[in-house]
Amino acid sequence: MSEAVQLSEEQRRLIEKMGVGGEKNGMPPAPARIMALLMVSPETELTFDQVRETLNLSKSATSNAINMLLTTQKIDYITKPGDRKRYFKNKIGSWKEDVRSNFQNITRLADLFEEVLSLRPADTTEFNNKLREIIAFMRFMEEKLPGLYRQWEESQG
Repeated sequence: MSEAVQLSEEQRRLIEKMGVGGEKNGMPPAPARIMALLMVSPETELTFDQVRETLNLSKSATSNAINMLLTTQKIDYITKPGDRKRYFKNKIGSWKEDVRSNFQNITRLADLFEEVLSLRPADTTEFNNKLREIIAFMRFMEEKLPGLYRQWEESQG
């Protein structure tokens, strides 16, 4: 009995297109396609076997990809009473928390870059100036993004 999710050719093409896009952004092929499948699938929660069979992946490739996505908090899973299976799902529902976390990441990275700059030799002027420019941009983003987010929230009613 096949557990593959029934997808149209158009949905399959979109999963592949999104998968290639994920690869171009540094994600390995299997996790990129799993992320795409969880976005495109008409079912919002898929079992390991549904993911594996739909994408025609090996058990190890599926397991490694799902574990990477769970570790990096790109997906989540739920369980259902009386069912031992895990159901994997896209974390689209928590996007607001992810955005806020990214604001904090900008601050942390800018702090680290400032520490790097403080330890750089003074005679690497061009490199140091580029680093200062990156830090200034990050501090600008750190200041402006929360306000933009609040404006967006207010515009949503």
